[in-house]
Amino acid sequence: MAWVKIIHILCVMGWMTSIFAVPRALIYWRREWDRLGEFGPLGDLTIRLYRFSAGLGVIALVTGLWMGWRIWDFAPWVLFKLALVMLLLAHYVWTGMLVIRARRGQFGRSDTYLRIFNEISVLVVIAVLWAVVAKPF
Repeated sequence: MAWVKIIHILCVMGWMTSIFAVPRALIYWRREWDRLGEFGPLGDLTIRLYRFSAGLGVIALVTGLWMGWRIWDFAPWVLFKLALVMLLLAHYVWTGMLVIRARRGQFGRSDTYLRIFNEISVLVVIAVLWAVVAKPF
């Protein structure tokens, strides 16, 4: 059982890295695009980070669901955590759409928007951690 938790935590850490880093990388990618007028190394790095973390997110979700079912029998706090994780998943998918647009040279969002968008994920992660540690329900 401990190995499932270890895998879950490792994959969550990797997925969170992307959730926090890719919106910020989009800011720097946009600046690079403006300077070079073409696709540069930051764009490649951003795309690779996003793609790599997708697999980690899937593994984190599968192991989390498994533990929620087998260990905690989908206790109310687990369901609350899952709802928050779904918000993070929606954030991740939206980030992916921004990455796809950026790859085409369409940087429609401002730096301020991306910074706020990035901070929203931090607030949701804090709520997830609270649900896991406090088990309020």
